[in-house]
Amino acid sequence: MIAKAKTFLSEVRSEVKKVTWPSRKDTMGGTMVVLMVVLLASIYLGILDAIFSKIIQLLLAK
Repeated sequence: MIAKAKTFLSEVRSEVKKVTWPSRKDTMGGTMVVLMVVLLASIYLGILDAIFSKIIQLLLAK
């Protein structure tokens, strides 16, 4: 069992060495894109929520 674990960890190490890691600039750019999309989606959904809440209030008030 220990031999299998050593083999596994050795293979993991060799595979990790093959990975092309993104630069700090690429990572920051991708993070900014994600944050902007999340911000825009939350604003959009907040506006829709306010509109639908108002419609429901008007329908239930009658």
